[in-house]
Amino acid sequence: MVKEELYITVPSVFRCPISLDVMKSPVSLCTGVTYDRSSIQKWLESGHDTCPATMQVLPSKDFIPNLTLHRLINLWIQSSTLLPGSNSPRLLPATPPAISEVQAKLLMEKVERESCDDSLSKVAEFVSCCEENRKFVARFDGFVEVIAGVLKRKCVEIKALETAVRILDLILSENGVTEGLNKLILKSNQESKFLSAIVLILQHGSLNSKIKSVRVLDSLALDSESKRRISDSQDLISILLQLLKTNNNGSLNDAVTSILTTISITRSIRSRLIENGIVEILSNSLTEKSLKLLATLSTCSEGRSAISSEPKCAAAIVEKLLKVSKRGTEDAVTVLWSTCCLNKEEKVKEAVVKGNGVTKILVIMQREGEGNVKMMCRDLVKALRAVCKDWCLGSYETKTTHIRPC
Repeated sequence: MVKEELYITVPSVFRCPISLDVMKSPVSLCTGVTYDRSSIQKWLESGHDTCPATMQVLPSKDFIPNLTLHRLINLWIQSSTLLPGSNSPRLLPATPPAISEVQAKLLMEKVERESCDDSLSKVAEFVSCCEENRKFVARFDGFVEVIAGVLKRKCVEIKALETAVRILDLILSENGVTEGLNKLILKSNQESKFLSAIVLILQHGSLNSKIKSVRVLDSLALDSESKRRISDSQDLISILLQLLKTNNNGSLNDAVTSILTTISITRSIRSRLIENGIVEILSNSLTEKSLKLLATLSTCSEGRSAISSEPKCAAAIVEKLLKVSKRGTEDAVTVLWSTCCLNKEEKVKEAVVKGNGVTKILVIMQREGEGNVKMMCRDLVKALRAVCKDWCLGSYETKTTHIRPC
């Protein structure tokens, strides 16, 4: 039998302002604010002499049990009806939880001290609720440093690493976050620890965590130095290539292909990818992201040779013509032009002609304005003319005014 779960809305007054959990033993300070006993004891024992919620200096650190609230919480729990065969009710907030700067600081201190998944999960829950919460934590002094610090620490549980990556992925679009992360991680000579954590997630994490970790990594590659530091990680490149070979999830493959394209700025990294069979891997399942990476690889002679040597590659690219976006079309034409016109590979020309590529190239050329794509199409038609013995191109000139736009 499949177990069902009952989701119960938790009244905000039942939650401790410090831990955000339902209070087990509510006690009130002289300021009138109620906390869970264990949470406020930790606060006071750590040397604070203020009320966490109001920041008022406490004339007395004594607190008294809030028996009325305790009774209401117990009645509320007892009145929660469980479905047959279910576990305890799962408690969800009625509205996105609002926390003060003091509460946020307490959570950050706990994360920084323990790196436990429980504290990180509370932060992730808060951040995922709404845009206002994401803006709040992104502006909060020290927040990004603490979360990034989890990924640079040794002996952290995989769940905590995954949650930290989830939090960073949620706030990447906030102003200044990616730049701050880049400076904290890739510009502070601590990238090896961070990249080791990413590799660990890619090896043992969940599918969603893998996608998010690659996305975070891609966002940090802001300049050539950052891209070089990422590409210098031998373990990372190996695991990324392994994921492309063995994984069938489109979102993960697109994320991996994107980061590989981003860091392929030097001939050495492009050569390494080629040596590890990247062209064959991409040819097996060609996407727009794959076309972009192939276009990048085709800028070097090794890349053009590898593309020409892969039997399925040219045919797969021709198949994608007229089926992809304008940017994807440009990348596809670039690859065909590089192999047919620069390398003058006869077997690639034959594959293009066999796949009805000439007709598709003519259509693209007709609908393109003046620019690089149209120029490459003209060159391709000239290069393919000799192969088209069975095609009525004859003395076809590249002024294709007789072809109507699609």
